[in-house]
Amino acid sequence: MNSGTETAVRPDQGRRQPAERRIGGRMAALIAVAAVLVFICGLSLAVGSAALPLSTVWAALTDRDQSIDHITVMDVRLPRTLLGLLVGAALGVAGALMQAVGRNPLADPGILGVNAGAGLAVAVGVAYLGLTTISEFVWLGMVGAVVAAVLVAAIAARGPGGATPLRLTLVGVALTAVLNGLSLSLSLVNPSRFERMRFWGVGSITDRPPGTVAFVAPFIVAGLVLALAASRSLNVLALGDDVARSVGARLGLTRAAAVVSLVLLCGAATAAAGPIAFVGLMVPHAVRMLVGADQRWVIAFSALAGPVLVLAADLFGRVVVRPEELEVGIVTPLFGAPVLIWLVRRTRRL
Repeated sequence: MNSGTETAVRPDQGRRQPAERRIGGRMAALIAVAAVLVFICGLSLAVGSAALPLSTVWAALTDRDQSIDHITVMDVRLPRTLLGLLVGAALGVAGALMQAVGRNPLADPGILGVNAGAGLAVAVGVAYLGLTTISEFVWLGMVGAVVAAVLVAAIAARGPGGATPLRLTLVGVALTAVLNGLSLSLSLVNPSRFERMRFWGVGSITDRPPGTVAFVAPFIVAGLVLALAASRSLNVLALGDDVARSVGARLGLTRAAAVVSLVLLCGAATAAAGPIAFVGLMVPHAVRMLVGADQRWVIAFSALAGPVLVLAADLFGRVVVRPEELEVGIVTPLFGAPVLIWLVRRTRRL
């Protein structure tokens, strides 16, 4: 009996130990990604048209004076870096949510027209309503994001087979082109009003109006908190609606929380930086290759890996054509488009 009891206990202990090792490994990986993010932030503060030593950057952060170097760090590069952190986290987590809720590995706010819808709403507000403040842009951006998402889903759902992932992607790409074309047309018709708004055509985190970071931060933080709160239920949702209901999951509440989170994240990020595509596509896939499909870890990692990608793209744009710069929204498609093609070819069942 004793040996039988021991035999019954040991398998459970054997299963527990690998699980604990997996959690420990994921925590170590999370710390490593956070360390990479800190390093990228340091480079973002130091690298530009005029490179600064890290000692100068540290002095500017801890004991600012009125020297040109300190003004450059605190008034130009620090707001740019903070906005990159917020926008990257928002887009990375938004992509993870869209892929989880829609069970669509090709989902991304930039590909499915959400960012373009937010951008067009802001462009309409600038052209016809005379809006000029970031607070007005955020609310319009949220409305535009919702309208675009509903429109893509409605068009993709028509026809046999319903809204398959590939059909959603094709409709989203087409609608994105149309909405971006309309935004560009408005900027050409009203060039004086759009003189400071040209970043909306491509997406940028530089030269934002004062107070942008402070205003959009609460919206993005709220969206991130909602996403984390819904992450456990998203794991059950991946098993299918019938299984999720059988274990007592509140599907309506989970989807509602995810949608509200998406609206907050995409609306605020697009209002602050314009439409930046492919971040929400690349980041969740890279994260899942690292930590698996558990949405709690995917969302946590995406909140850190998204800023790494956005700031790295911004750094690439600063140095590749120095002393000129490429906007983030131009750099991310250079890497994201091949990823999208690879995913389409890989997802045979679509």
